[in-house]
Amino acid sequence: MRIFKQILNFYINSSIHVGLSCYALVRMTQYMFHIPSDESVANFAFFGTIMGYNFVKYDALTRTHKLELRKELKLIILFSFCSFLLAGYYFFQLQRIVQVISVAFLGILLLYTLPFFPNKKNARNWAGVKIYIVALCWVGVTIILPLLNANVSVGSDFYFKCVQRFILIFVLVLVFEIIDLKNDDPHLQTVPQQIGVKHTKILGYILLIVFCGLEFLNSHINGNFQSVPLQLVLIFVVAIVVALFLAFANENRSKYYTSFWVESIPIFWWLFLISLQ
Repeated sequence: MRIFKQILNFYINSSIHVGLSCYALVRMTQYMFHIPSDESVANFAFFGTIMGYNFVKYDALTRTHKLELRKELKLIILFSFCSFLLAGYYFFQLQRIVQVISVAFLGILLLYTLPFFPNKKNARNWAGVKIYIVALCWVGVTIILPLLNANVSVGSDFYFKCVQRFILIFVLVLVFEIIDLKNDDPHLQTVPQQIGVKHTKILGYILLIVFCGLEFLNSHINGNFQSVPLQLVLIFVVAIVVALFLAFANENRSKYYTSFWVESIPIFWWLFLISLQ
């Protein structure tokens, strides 16, 4: 049992799980826009997410020596370096425009992590900004990059899916912010810190209603009600599952509540979809 827990902790702490979530959303985008399987962009998203999340989580702590280089952390650093090399390999398989935009998102990541200006905090510590940066980056990596790499023309469906994906990630981050409320620096001005847990949950429910409503509206505008019944059903299932996780979120939940179960939602969404194909 102890070995299983160590493996699970390494799986979560090394960001493999969040990388799989990003990979699953890229695959969902490819399904939604009828893009043939594109391993390069999906694998780039997977390894790039692992590298990026580990950099954000461990960079400041290791630079300031606040985190002892235990055996697990050394393995995570080694694994992150391997992920960096693999992300670089797939990066050079992407189209030039996708590479340029990927570098732009890397710039956002660096701004989020490193204090570029003297006596200024990084973007991660800017009051109330974190949740928007995270949601924006996920939209970019899981929707914009796959579509550009596949040369898919941009239409109304693209904008609807971007807003939906932003809402989904935003609400998932709300669950994280509720769980982390007692540990977060008050200066971060997270949503629960600003409006309280109750109103944060209400905001999340409203956004999930919009999330579902956008799918109906998009289907109506594009006249494809008959071709997306499965997609509509899955959208509602995902919204209900996220709403339940949001409803039961509180400061006393274990780290696995968010770091494993909440981050599993995109993975199960994708696996459920492919199991029905």
